[in-house]
Amino acid sequence: QVQLVESGGGLVQAGGSLRLSCAASGRTFSTYDMGWFRQAPGKEREFVAAINRSGSTTYYADSVKGRFTISRDNAKNTVYLQMNSLKPEDTAVYFCAADSRRSIVPARGQNGYAYWGQGTQVTVSS
Repeated sequence: QVQLVESGGGLVQAGGSLRLSCAASGRTFSTYDMGWFRQAPGKEREFVAAINRSGSTTYYADSVKGRFTISRDNAKNTVYLQMNSLKPEDTAVYFCAADSRRSIVPARGQNGYAYWGQGTQVTVSS
């Protein structure tokens, strides 16, 4: 099992940047594909970005492509989400998640992720 703890959320003006971190417990972090999801008030949780175990493959939702970057440091058991050019519609609780299935490519659906963090709030003011 793995435990995930997100950090780095906060309040930022539109056009600003934030970097979210997700620290994982345990010594097997490099065996998990990792994903970031978000949930805005009154909306369902949605996919944001995913990265495979080695960090060589990444996927993004169309709404964040070109603005957000997912990365990982397996030596530090941490996955990151660099968010630039933030918009008010990016306001949400952001969750990181871990997928242990060792798929060929990282999943974009929520069902594949068995482990979730508690979330961190990101608020973008206009």
